[in-house]
Amino acid sequence: MRNRWRNGWVTWAAAAAIGTSVAAAAPNADLTDERERAEASAQVLTEMMRTEDRAVPEALLDRAKAIAVIPHVVKGAFIVGGRFGKGLLTARDESGTWGPAAYVQLSGASVGLQIGGQATDLIMVFIEEDGLEALLDDKVKLGVDASVAAGPLGRSAEAATNLTLDSAIYAYSRSKGLFAGIALDGAVLSMDDDTNHKVYDADVTGRDILLARTVSRADVTTPFLEAVQRFVPKDSK
Repeated sequence: MRNRWRNGWVTWAAAAAIGTSVAAAAPNADLTDERERAEASAQVLTEMMRTEDRAVPEALLDRAKAIAVIPHVVKGAFIVGGRFGKGLLTARDESGTWGPAAYVQLSGASVGLQIGGQATDLIMVFIEEDGLEALLDDKVKLGVDASVAAGPLGRSAEAATNLTLDSAIYAYSRSKGLFAGIALDGAVLSMDDDTNHKVYDADVTGRDILLARTVSRADVTTPFLEAVQRFVPKDSK
């Protein structure tokens, strides 16, 4: 009887362990798109930072409060259209440590010379708290709630000496492999709450992720965070 009980308990424990493993793996199967988004953001940052004469200057990265990468920003029809893209953003604390990544989205109407369906990869470097605070409170309208400018290019000391740092956010973009300017005034950057709730928890806010850091880093965001840490290490201040 004792052996039968013991064997039954072992069988139950094994089944429970398998069930737990499956349950733990199940959420990952639902986060394929979110991981791919993190991987795409990491790839954009890596490729743009490895182009020495077109990379974000180290002097600017040293001042970075937060970094957002939005791959494949799509602009709409010719002359008057819209803009939409999704990416990730991470902020660092006073010690220089990069925290968990939040999912963000860029949207808004745009007016100007456009080519329908053109896609642009975008990096945004926040060097002031105002832009980040506006984003966490609700959304940030670029050029209104926070000034935005095309960032200076090149990691050399010569490029660094030309920095005036008079804008809250500096933007870097490339389209079809070529680096080019992008007009962001009037565009809106906001938290992608639906995705953040899916990755973290239904009650989690952008402030919880980026400033309060009441959540642990999500595994699916690892590719993006590793890329940020590679090019802007903790001791960069």
